[in-house]
Amino acid sequence: MRAFACEVCDQLLFFENSSCLRCGTPQGFDSRALALVPLGARTRCAAASIAACNWLLDPDERQPFCASCRLTRTRPNDADSEGLEEFARAEGAKRRLLFELLDLGLPIDGADLHFDLLSSRSEPVITGHDDGLITLDLAESDDASREARRAQLDEPYRTLLGHFRHEIGHYYWPKLVEQAGEDELQRARALFGDERASYQQALDRHYAQGPPDGWSERYVSAYATMHPAEDWAESFSHYLHIHDTLQTAAAFGLVIGGPAVADDPTLSAPEIPEPDGAPFRAIIDSWLPLTYALNQVNRSMGRDDLYPFTLPAAVIEKLAYVHERVSAGATRRAGPAPQRAGQR
Repeated sequence: MRAFACEVCDQLLFFENSSCLRCGTPQGFDSRALALVPLGARTRCAAASIAACNWLLDPDERQPFCASCRLTRTRPNDADSEGLEEFARAEGAKRRLLFELLDLGLPIDGADLHFDLLSSRSEPVITGHDDGLITLDLAESDDASREARRAQLDEPYRTLLGHFRHEIGHYYWPKLVEQAGEDELQRARALFGDERASYQQALDRHYAQGPPDGWSERYVSAYATMHPAEDWAESFSHYLHIHDTLQTAAAFGLVIGGPAVADDPTLSAPEIPEPDGAPFRAIIDSWLPLTYALNQVNRSMGRDDLYPFTLPAAVIEKLAYVHERVSAGATRRAGPAPQRAGQR
């Protein structure tokens, strides 16, 4: 995430701010400029109250919802006060996701990307992706419920934003890999496996047997071992983690240095293929020392590691491939999305 500043008094602003805490100037997020700007004559999104949305309508738009909120197809109804609180938290994570996608230049096509944000308290909800429709169980926005699921599944990391990043990875597979041609598809299959393998059989095997022995040398997470499609989505999600965190560190001038970094060869990435035009080494060589430092900061506060992952060479090679495909697929933002649909 970038660091923002008030154009009136130069006070630091955060992505979620709707006003400057120093001078009081109303602020809004301009999704075309990717900047927080004074409200002025601009119009706020109609979901400013219900979704805690601080995004602005583009000047030429004639619909009430911003570029983020109009991608949400279904939400809890107005009578579900608890569901609406969870919905607002989910929308905040979704806006962070969309900012990063726009910042990377990835296409966001409102004609084929939609979100159903639903509460499992009233009906069964399965978080997942289906041909451009991302469904999220709003229970994931509740810290206690999400932590219980994380512990039950023995996961080192589980966040609302992480769910969005994983599911959007499925959305970009056809756009960044399949549509790039047969040669590119074969390259991806050589890394992640054949995505045409039976998903149901893979699912049954994973929950019956768990991940294979030695999985941590080849996969970024245990869930990535289940099926090639999940390996891609987990790797894509992890790439977004890395990109966003490094951008935030750079925006706030966080530099990791000192003899522990300079003299320790374990803080450098192993040999990896360098994609033409999209070098990944500089990214990973910045990322690894930062994660070690952040983990030590967390431990100094008596908390678990902020970054509970290891990145062996096989995983870094997959991340390098994701970086290459993201770089190749970057384009200007797609046209306006359709109107927001109904509630549930």
